[in-house]
Amino acid sequence: MSAVRSSHWDVLYSEKGEAQTSWFRPHLDESLRLIDGLELPRQAPMLDVGGGRSTLVEDLLQRGFTDIGVMDLSAVALDETKQRLGACADHVHWLVGDITDAELPSGYYALWHDRAVFHFLADIGDRARYAAAMAHAVRPGGYAVIGTFATDGPEHCSGLPVARYDASSLASEFAPEFEPVAHSRDMHRTPSGNEQAFTYVVLRRRSDVSNA
Repeated sequence: MSAVRSSHWDVLYSEKGEAQTSWFRPHLDESLRLIDGLELPRQAPMLDVGGGRSTLVEDLLQRGFTDIGVMDLSAVALDETKQRLGACADHVHWLVGDITDAELPSGYYALWHDRAVFHFLADIGDRARYAAAMAHAVRPGGYAVIGTFATDGPEHCSGLPVARYDASSLASEFAPEFEPVAHSRDMHRTPSGNEQAFTYVVLRRRSDVSNA
C-alpha cells in the first residue's frame, strides 16, 4: 500500500506545479499561529508530516528552530523543497516514508504537525496506525497540531476520498494518549479561488497514559 500511495503522489507532484495543487498557500498561517502560541523552545524537535512542498519548514527555520524533520510519501516533493531551500536544506532532517508504517524515535518530538495528511486515511486501520505512531513519537507533554477538512469541507481531494472532522471527532481519534487543548476553523482559498473549510486541533501528549 505504501508503494501505491508513494507512486500516486510522485506522479501528482511531477505533473503539477505548486500553484496547480489545491492545498498550496504561500504560508500555513493557521498552523503557524497555533505553533507560535505554544511558545516552544527553539531547540524543540519537530516533525512536519506530509511536508512535501510546504513552506512551513522555511517559516520554522526563520523563527530559529533548529531540529526540524519533514516527512512525505513523495521523494519528488521533498527534492523540490530541498532545492528551494538551498544550503538551508542541510539543517533539516528529510524522511521519505508512509507515516502509517514509519519507524520513528520513541518519545522524541516536542511538536508533531500535520496539515491535510490525516484526512486521507479513510481506512480505520490506517488511522489507528497513524495515531499509534504519533503516540509513540511525541514526548509526554509534547504537542500535535493537526489540520483536516472540516465537516463542510470537500469530500474528495487529488482524486482520493477524504474523511471530514469537527474538532471533537478529530481529537477523539487520538484519545486517550492525547488531550485537546485548543481548536480552530480555517477557510483555505485554493489557487483557483475556491474555499475549503479546515478543522484544526492542538493536542497535548498525556504523561499518565501509555500507548503500549
